[in-house]
Amino acid sequence: MTTAEMLRTEGRVEGRVEGRAEALVEMLTVKFGPLPDGVPKTVHTARIDQIKVWTSRAVTADTLDQVFSA
Repeated sequence: MTTAEMLRTEGRVEGRVEGRAEALVEMLTVKFGPLPDGVPKTVHTARIDQIKVWTSRAVTADTLDQVFSA
């Protein structure tokens, strides 16, 4: 794989992660209203596997604490 191909692949992965993070922030805002200041930053700096967990929890959660609990 060339360097250019590797960069394109990394860019696509980063784009997917960013898209999932943005979708989760939007979902949480619709469901819970304005989010505390740190929540969007937490979501946007998380790994993809963590974003997937939070997204699944957001579907059934009654509170933000339930979404982000360990």
